[in-house]
Amino acid sequence: MNWLIDFFADPARWSGPYGIPMRLLEHLEFSALALFLAALIAVPLGLLIGHTGRGHLVVVVSANLARAIPTLGVLVLFVLLLGTASIWPVIIPLVLLAVPPILVNTFEGIRGVDPELRDAAYGMGLRGGQVLGQVLVPVALPLILLGLRLSAIQVVATTTVAAYTGLGGLGRFVIDGFATQDYSSVFGGSVLIVLFALVVQFGFTLVQRVTVSPGVSRRLKVREQSPARRGNN
Repeated sequence: MNWLIDFFADPARWSGPYGIPMRLLEHLEFSALALFLAALIAVPLGLLIGHTGRGHLVVVVSANLARAIPTLGVLVLFVLLLGTASIWPVIIPLVLLAVPPILVNTFEGIRGVDPELRDAAYGMGLRGGQVLGQVLVPVALPLILLGLRLSAIQVVATTTVAAYTGLGGLGRFVIDGFATQDYSSVFGGSVLIVLFALVVQFGFTLVQRVTVSPGVSRRLKVREQSPARRGNN
């Protein structure tokens, strides 16, 4: 406990290019850029595959790669290939890490929409793109946001590894603390990373409450409770 007090009570930790605010901003920049690029790739692809029913293999391969790819190994590989003159040796592995959860959840969200709802939309005269944008996406939005939230938390946690390449972020407190045996820095940096991840999770929960319609939320609750009720019976 004294280590944490020493860390957060030190005025030097709160100013300068190596202070907490600057490290937090660096961590946020790396994480936000990686998540944005991953969403730019995975959301449209998941929508397309889920809506057309073509390309299931891409989703399966993506899900399996998410379990198989060692992020630290990929990070080291890109650092060796591209050097450390830019942030891309870190961003690329983070994007590869973030794509699968977004892709899989977007695909499952679109595919899991009630077929009767889809048929009713076509029966009303809506075309393919209109059905996707006006009917399928709003219903699938909770799962899409879940994929984004899972990826965001993974990226925030893994961005800590960026410190191994000499870049900034909150991981610098942990890596540098171990190197110099400054354990107050190690514990303080770890606490900051955990708090940052919790804030990100809370942020996505808040976004879901604001963007998902009450009707869709009630529908999901009914679907989640139905198996439990059947199990109790």
